[in-house]
Amino acid sequence: MSKLIIAGGTGFLGAVITSYFKDAYDEIVLLSRKQKKTQPHYRIVIWDAKTIGSWASELEGASVLINMTGRSVDCRYNQKNKDLILNSRVDSTKALGEAIALCKNPPKVWLNSSTATIYRHSLDQEMDEESGEIGEGFSVSVAKAWEKAFFKAETSGTRKIALRTAIVLGKNGGALRPMIKITKLGLGGKQGSGNQKFSWIHEADFVRIIDFCIKNRTLKGPINVVSPHPSDNKTVMRLLRKTLSVPFGIPSNKALLEIGAFVINTETELLLKSRNVIPKRLLDHGYTFLYQDLEIALKELTS
Repeated sequence: MSKLIIAGGTGFLGAVITSYFKDAYDEIVLLSRKQKKTQPHYRIVIWDAKTIGSWASELEGASVLINMTGRSVDCRYNQKNKDLILNSRVDSTKALGEAIALCKNPPKVWLNSSTATIYRHSLDQEMDEESGEIGEGFSVSVAKAWEKAFFKAETSGTRKIALRTAIVLGKNGGALRPMIKITKLGLGGKQGSGNQKFSWIHEADFVRIIDFCIKNRTLKGPINVVSPHPSDNKTVMRLLRKTLSVPFGIPSNKALLEIGAFVINTETELLLKSRNVIPKRLLDHGYTFLYQDLEIALKELTS
């Protein structure tokens, strides 16, 4: 019997994954810290995302484990939030690794969420899995610790893939909704210089890439989950205004963004870091993207 385990599966991306795979497995189990209404195509098992508990037995004989656990980075980077962001990712990953080590029949493949933010701020060089340069700063340190915990786990019978995911554009969550909101308010101009690169992935490709990685047994290690063609901030905002038929967008300089970020309790890094990432390994292995053109993707997602 085929079985899919999704840790942290009740959020935006977890819902996308669950919907996509609902008919592909005999059983789908979501590991969640809170009980929610179980749907016909999955059931929920409670875990604390830190320690081994009764939930660990669910991994026995599972076909696939996908871990999407992690506190949102859309917040102020005070020490409390930094600790929550780091620990939620590292602790859950360590706990899953320990649970797999206890299995007689461990999951065949484990896909663990990571982030394309692991690469340095880059306006010129495209970052791939082989030659990409790891950056510095808090977000990068989190990504490094996250992947270290993942690859350090002793799971010899389980193939492991780190999903270095860019900004996922989706209809029901993620970054696109607030982008649409500010654009409709007339604030959808360039942010900062507007030259910072914008690496993105359509939600349909995001989940198809997960499926591709599961089925392609030669894939392991880090995978950049991004569209082949990074855009830039000013282009993204121009295309969004065009798509939404908004005639103008007031630009925001860095000083104004700092004030705005403080007011809405977030950080400017989410807007100003230049993420210039390409999916070399996916292309080398023959993955075909549904959405490579940002304008087409935005039209589909806002229709």
